[in-house]
Amino acid sequence: MSLISADSDLLTMQCDTSYSDTAAVDDAQRAIWLVQLPDWSIGCVSDIDCLEAAFGFANFVDALAFTCKVGELAEAENHHPALLTEWGKVRVQWWTHVVGGLHMNDFILAAKTSALYKDIGK
Repeated sequence: MSLISADSDLLTMQCDTSYSDTAAVDDAQRAIWLVQLPDWSIGCVSDIDCLEAAFGFANFVDALAFTCKVGELAEAENHHPALLTEWGKVRVQWWTHVVGGLHMNDFILAAKTSALYKDIGK
């Protein structure tokens, strides 16, 4: 995977649905992209690195509506996160099974998830 500058806007990038580049993102690229994702951190799911963030809401109905929006995004991109919806909170985790960790798509969709959250006025 070629190194992309910090000026590359994740929101304008497109997911690679063919996974033509099946390598996990290296540490240098992670650091560059994480600058654009202040709400996100590196977590772990079954010993696999993931991007994770929690988004706050006033109630369960709003949290569920956001979960549905993230689900629509996931279907449109054919790349699906782990979602945990609770009263007043939604936790989202992105990672890529085929690379056993983080792929460019995870960073793009984390950025798009944050944009969805901002768009709903939270």
